Amino acid sequence: MTGSLNILLVASECFPFAKTGGLGDVAGSLPQFLHQSGHNIIVVIPMYSFIDRTSYKIGTTVKKMEVRMGSECITCSVNKTKLTAGVPIYFIDYEPFFGRPNIYHNDDFTDYADNPRRFTFLSKAALQLCHELNFRPDIVHANDWHTAILPAYLKRLYKDDPLLGDAAGVLTIHNIAYQGRYDRSYYGYTGLPEEDFTADKFECLRAVNFLKGGIHFANMVNTVSKGYAAETKTPAGGYGLHEWLNKKGDDYVGILNGVDYSQWDPEKDTLIPANYTYADISGKYVCKSILQKQLKLKRSEKTPVIGIVSRLVEQKGLYVLSACIEDIVNTMDVQFAILGSGDNQLEGFYGSLPQRYAGKVGSYIGYNNELAHRIEAGSDFFLMPSITEPCGLNQIYSLKYGTLPIVRATGGLNDTVENYNPDTGDGTGFKFRDLSGKAIYNTVGWALDTYHNRKSHFKKLMKKAMEQNFSWEESAEKYVQLYNRAIENKKSR
Repeated sequence: MTGSLNILLVASECFPFAKTGGLGDVAGSLPQFLHQSGHNIIVVIPMYSFIDRTSYKIGTTVKKMEVRMGSECITCSVNKTKLTAGVPIYFIDYEPFFGRPNIYHNDDFTDYADNPRRFTFLSKAALQLCHELNFRPDIVHANDWHTAILPAYLKRLYKDDPLLGDAAGVLTIHNIAYQGRYDRSYYGYTGLPEEDFTADKFECLRAVNFLKGGIHFANMVNTVSKGYAAETKTPAGGYGLHEWLNKKGDDYVGILNGVDYSQWDPEKDTLIPANYTYADISGKYVCKSILQKQLKLKRSEKTPVIGIVSRLVEQKGLYVLSACIEDIVNTMDVQFAILGSGDNQLEGFYGSLPQRYAGKVGSYIGYNNELAHRIEAGSDFFLMPSITEPCGLNQIYSLKYGTLPIVRATGGLNDTVENYNPDTGDGTGFKFRDLSGKAIYNTVGWALDTYHNRKSHFKKLMKKAMEQNFSWEESAEKYVQLYNRAIENKKSR
């Protein structure tokens, strides 16, 4: 199919309204670039109670909408506003499911027990909304396990529907570790036939696995980098789903997430104290000085600052880092600027470091978008020791800000960072492969040695890093190609 596409994108989060990670960034950015390319796209997410209706100018567009879930019928309303590029975004408003302080879990990071009901309802409601709006999608784009049931709905419950019957289902896997595995009793709530609760579809060890079913039914599946696509097809990286991803063959691809440089560019970033370019880098030193002051670090232009902006969870390698960060602080001339929230144990550890290493470590436990920008601009290095990283965005932001990434060579981190070559000075950052405190310690030492003793190489690395371009334009075009392949698959099969 050529020309303009009608696209329904459904997700559990979308920046700036609700975000915990890369999924929120993608759901907020990709639709705007597709819209600018001439495609007709609408986004659907939940109406969480913490979303400020007034500041985002959110109004009611459907006062009463009935959604059939298994044997019950739920009545909800639908709200609407627009993303900055003019993309309509709709919010499914049902307080019993979405009137909570967090997206996925309570304050103790215990998942809400009814998550499978909440997000199955979101998926079904998004399809019902198409009827309310008389919107005929060519593509229904599901994201992660929360909405992975959508391709199955299209092929089973809506295959003869005059509005939705021809829509192709696309599933994007942002993190395969989260699969939506729940007790078998939740399957009846979906309304899908029992014949689909089998080992090649939704059944997994007698439980329901939403992501697995989505992989089976989707016309195309993708993940968010080529490296992660390759990793997830292996037993070590597929978390039990590698066999089903391999069965998809060429219908499973990797598309690197893009970056919205209107938000992340030191030349025009409104959230940092001073703007800068490589041609005039002086503003970066202003940002560094103010960051040091803000996080109560010792004011020193010569001491390198390593930034960390992350969910404080095991996947990000932060337990591994916790075993060596004190050795780094004690033996190297370095400072750390840390921002994040997550596991209580990691919050406690990283939150306590400033008391024990005053002037050398600054921490902010929680999320602060302005501080995230300031850490990117004011740091000299950015550390991401991830166990797995489907794409990663902070290392891409860091490149644009001339903040050299120190990363584990996995997934999108390996795809986007070129390792420093000490013979030529080429590269854009520093990489290590072993998942160990020793590897992190040695690589940080290597980066700091380059900073102090190979200043011409460090400047060359900064220049090349800031010249990198991972904009959404190229990635959005690859999604259009993905959509067209899904449509062809739908027609031919």
